[in-house]
Amino acid sequence: MLSAIHTGKKAAGEKAAEYIRSGMTVGLGTGSTAFWAIEKIGRLVSDGLQIKAIATSLQSEQQAEKLHIPLVSFAELDHIDVDIDGADEVDEDLNLIKGGGGALLREKIIASSSKKMIVVADEHKLVKILGKFPLPVEVIPFGWEMTLRKLKSFGCIPVLRKKGDQVFVTDNGNYIIDCSFGAIPSPGDLHSRLNNIPGVVENGLFTGMCDTVIVGYEDGSTRVITKSV
Repeated sequence: MLSAIHTGKKAAGEKAAEYIRSGMTVGLGTGSTAFWAIEKIGRLVSDGLQIKAIATSLQSEQQAEKLHIPLVSFAELDHIDVDIDGADEVDEDLNLIKGGGGALLREKIIASSSKKMIVVADEHKLVKILGKFPLPVEVIPFGWEMTLRKLKSFGCIPVLRKKGDQVFVTDNGNYIIDCSFGAIPSPGDLHSRLNNIPGVVENGLFTGMCDTVIVGYEDGSTRVITKSV
């Protein structure tokens, strides 16, 4: 039996799958809520839905393969119709913090290539201002100590992510530094400043990318939030 929070995640993920139609190319996100969207998409494919998909992580790619969801590479496509992904935080303007699962770079490449980005999240991910969740910043291993010091000069508390006793390594062979900023009132400005640091590959602020958020609640209900124009 699912816990209440997992009931919300499952409801949001499955609701997002309703936006997919045959003939679409779909971005498959990463994380505990996107997992449920992929599971639902797999069932739809087995029932005859015809799509192509591209995954944001090796984890999601392996899940899709097990479900017989047809996967393609970027060399085989020129657009993505819809990207379904999770988030660690979502603010009132649908700006996001992503990267808790370590896939932020691939997630951003796919989101930026998609006509529509749908974020699935449980109710606890909604915030007024981003920043309570530490902001993941993907950096190259060479000189990471210097990059960390430069991040610290921005006023955050930076911590090199580890998995057990080992440094966490992304699917791209990079490191992640989790930066605790506190409130981030101007995510677009911070995004640009961080990406100007030599050694930073990408950061987990997604601004102006998300069109729709599907919120899942502990009672199994969902709410759809769309960006105001």
